[in-house]
Amino acid sequence: MTNAISKTSIWTYRSLKNNPAIATDFDLLEEGRAILQINIADDNSISGTIGGDGWSLDLKGSIQYGNPATLWFQGFGKVGDDPWLYSYLCYQVPVIPNGIDQFPVLVGSVTRVIPHPGDNGTTSPAGAVYSFYAILQTQA
Repeated sequence: MTNAISKTSIWTYRSLKNNPAIATDFDLLEEGRAILQINIADDNSISGTIGGDGWSLDLKGSIQYGNPATLWFQGFGKVGDDPWLYSYLCYQVPVIPNGIDQFPVLVGSVTRVIPHPGDNGTTSPAGAVYSFYAILQTQA
């Protein structure tokens, strides 16, 4: 496993509700799944997309290399007729010495910046914060 994030990478993304109750069934914590494509330009700016079934957002942000690397980006776009805007802050997990079967992983938080329609006629409120992780699928 390398600790460097490449110029173009595709990640399996999962977000989770932040619930401290240890008895909560893990399946009830799932908030979302997506494919995350990150493109990093020579000036360390980030572009790309995040999306799943029936939705896709464009990304804009930046990376600061270090140990760990820090990525901040926003996902924005329309899903149907409704604007969506999310902010992401994450870190690349450093390589663990003598680790077995390690994958490059991003861990962080995502915040819903503006409200948008949710499931079954509900509203997904602005300000909601979730934890997320993303596991590298491929890179170029």
